[in-house]
Amino acid sequence: VQLQASGGGLVQAGGSLRLSCAASGPTASRYVVGWFRQAPGKEREFVASITTSGNSTRYADFVKGRFTISRDNAKSTVYLQMNSLKPEDAAVYYCAARLLRAIVGVKGIDYWGRGTQVTVSS
Repeated sequence: VQLQASGGGLVQAGGSLRLSCAASGPTASRYVVGWFRQAPGKEREFVASITTSGNSTRYADFVKGRFTISRDNAKSTVYLQMNSLKPEDAAVYYCAARLLRAIVGVKGIDYWGRGTQVTVSS
C-alpha cells in the first residue's frame, strides 16, 4: 500500500483545512488509517485514526471537537477535517496504515505516507 497525503497549507488561527490521504493498492480498504503530526524538535504524535469500515474513530485529546476523520473506501481516501486551528497545530502531518489492527501509536505501523505541511499563523 502506498499513501499520499495532501491538503496542507497556510491558514490563519481559527481557520480550517482538510487533509486527504489517498491509498493505492488492491487491499487498501483492509487497513486502519491514522493521522500523526510532528512539529520541529518534537516527537511524532498520534492525532486520529479510523477503522476499515469507518464506523469507529479515535482522537487525541488535543483535537477532540475540532478535527474529524472520515474515509471513503470507494475512493480509497481518508480525510482529516481540521477546524478551529491553533498555532500549536502547526506541524507536518503524516498518514499511516496498519493492517486490520488498531492504531495506538507510532509502533506497529505498516506504511507511512509522505507528510504534508500545515502552518497556522496567529
